[in-house]
Amino acid sequence: MERESFKSRLGFILVSAGCAIGIGNVWRFPYVAGENGGGLFVLLYLVFLVLMGIPVLTMELAVGRASRKSAVLGYKKLEKPKSKWHIHGWFCMLGCYLLMMYYTTVSGWMTSYFYKFATGTFESGMTSEQVSGVFSQLQSNPIEMVIWMAIITILGFLVCSRGIQKGIEKVSKVMMIALLVLILALAVNSILLSGAGEGLKFYLVPDFEKVSEIGIGNIVSAAMNQSFFTLSLGIAAMEIFGSYMSKDNALPGESVKICALDTFVAIMAGLIIFPACFSYGVEPDQGPALIFITLPNVFVNMAGGRIWGTLFFLFMTFACFSTIIAVFENIISFWIDMFGISRKKSVVINAVIILIASLPCVFGFNIWSGFELFGQNVLGMEDFLVSNILLPVGSLIYLLFCVTKFGWGFDNYLTECNTGKGMKFARFLKPYFQFVLPILVLIVLVQGFIK
Repeated sequence: MERESFKSRLGFILVSAGCAIGIGNVWRFPYVAGENGGGLFVLLYLVFLVLMGIPVLTMELAVGRASRKSAVLGYKKLEKPKSKWHIHGWFCMLGCYLLMMYYTTVSGWMTSYFYKFATGTFESGMTSEQVSGVFSQLQSNPIEMVIWMAIITILGFLVCSRGIQKGIEKVSKVMMIALLVLILALAVNSILLSGAGEGLKFYLVPDFEKVSEIGIGNIVSAAMNQSFFTLSLGIAAMEIFGSYMSKDNALPGESVKICALDTFVAIMAGLIIFPACFSYGVEPDQGPALIFITLPNVFVNMAGGRIWGTLFFLFMTFACFSTIIAVFENIISFWIDMFGISRKKSVVINAVIILIASLPCVFGFNIWSGFELFGQNVLGMEDFLVSNILLPVGSLIYLLFCVTKFGWGFDNYLTECNTGKGMKFARFLKPYFQFVLPILVLIVLVQGFIK
């Protein structure tokens, strides 16, 4: 069976950026930036994105494009005889399944809130207790949570069932362009609010008093972590799109474009959140509370807040859905490659698997709310396994595979990486790739365990 390819270069960039753009961009990046010295953190984040994110991204894409296969078979095609690099491909798939076991639930929350704002559940003048009560009621109702999780999951597999060009690329183009328009409109609205300047100052102006209080080492560490995790590298989520790429364009330039879009959304999210929060005297909190309690509190007190709330959660739904269809495609393609089944059959099998596997996360907030392991609920435990173990370990394995003589080898990687038009990596970077970059990724891995 001939492997599908993207219809256009824009389609590849938008789909790949959509995979990288997700929940972390909106609820993690702005808060971490604000708490770590504002503009200084943003600058360090961009530096580490260039030093770490872009190189490792090119490695995943290179393995995919050179092999034209999904994770396990991609390694098998490029590795030396009798070597075992392909075992990591199975862990990549485990990571994809684990990620979707909780990502579908959180994405269901976003879709639910879009519906609630659009239909008037959130009304002007609601108290903060009433606003937080909406989230508490959602989490305590397993049936409602299962319904929203199932809607987003089934829609994701329906898009993927249409294939790369007619499904994922077609939908992602429309969705990502709409996402970018929405985020611009929301940011302009927030910046024009009375008192928005304080929020912008908190977010973007370097606060050297806070830098000395937190410590430059901690800020460097936070920037390094954010730049690494923002791209979801290490579980073959990007490799699969490399396998659908043409060889017309060199990979460094394509990686820069993907990172630029991802960073644009992350920075713009802060321009939405902080001016709005400071305008209404609301403390910006971290994580789910920021999105589902703090911001709805702002919207219900804002002129035209129902409209802005609806648009914000439509943007968030698009951000989540773009990641979902990207990871679903990786899983579907893996089954097609490994077991020789049709796309339709792979879609049906995996839709059932994901729907069932997502239930523990849903139940962790209600029926199984008493369950904890190492102080984490189901969602926290699944997120820890993916974010703190599978992503950094997986990235380190891809890196070593591409730069050591025991794997694919630096020369083979560089040749594939630089094939095509556009920006290329220079050969003199070899010592950096072989000796410095692995240490940086190892630091991220260690930090994940000691946090």
